[in-house]
Amino acid sequence: MTTYEFTKMHGLGNDFVVFDGVRQRVELTAAQIRRLADRHFGVGCDQVLLVEASPRPDAAFSYRIFNADGGEVEQCGNGARCFARYVLDRGLIQQRRFTVVTRGGDLTLQVEDNGEVTVAMGVPRFEPAQIPFHAAQRESCYDIEVDGTAYAVGAVSMGNPHVVLRVDDVASAPVTSLGPRLESHPRFPRRVNVGFMQIVDRQRIRLRVFERGAGETLACGSGACAAVAVGIDQGLLARRVLVELPGGVLTIVWDQVDQPVLMTGPVAYVFEGRISL
Repeated sequence: MTTYEFTKMHGLGNDFVVFDGVRQRVELTAAQIRRLADRHFGVGCDQVLLVEASPRPDAAFSYRIFNADGGEVEQCGNGARCFARYVLDRGLIQQRRFTVVTRGGDLTLQVEDNGEVTVAMGVPRFEPAQIPFHAAQRESCYDIEVDGTAYAVGAVSMGNPHVVLRVDDVASAPVTSLGPRLESHPRFPRRVNVGFMQIVDRQRIRLRVFERGAGETLACGSGACAAVAVGIDQGLLARRVLVELPGGVLTIVWDQVDQPVLMTGPVAYVFEGRISL
């Protein structure tokens, strides 16, 4: 049994257990991650984040993300904001702007003067093979069938796969029933994060996200970026959008199609502790 130091953080209620894998050796099994994430028998979180030394000289750290089900995933935007504040506040880095390596590609993180964090989340990828998504060709809108009903959706990768549905009202959207059916739909070979988007106007949306391997969370940073990217691709949204999530508001900016999406939002510490696993 090994004892680890950890920090509990959240970004708009999307909560994380963060481990410093630079100053301590951290090796976690899928079963241990599930225990950590359990809100009755563990610490409780949507994802576990691991800070590690960078494998490359041009990046500051490696950033690894594990969902509550124990699986490692490519991307987590709210987690990236927490990651940035964590390494800066703990003196692991002095610069307020730096690059980290993830399974979904490099991320550039900027800690703003007000303590919020801006993340360059990468360029959205709409080609089906890059999501991945089974489709004959790239479209702005696809029909996907669940139990005999066809739903019009957008699909995009933000370093991890997302599908986005427009709804009239997020409050009554079938997040808990349709979300898991789409998450594991056979047209998404690596499963998918499912966003339910209500367009208020061209500069504001409301969003709920059923996250792959975690269920519905209070906020999803990559999901907010995906929803805005899909809305812009479909000609429905402006280049700067406020995204209202159950846990709070993110600002998403996508200035040009060949430029990364920028996400800005707050970070909060909850507590620190030690756990034996």
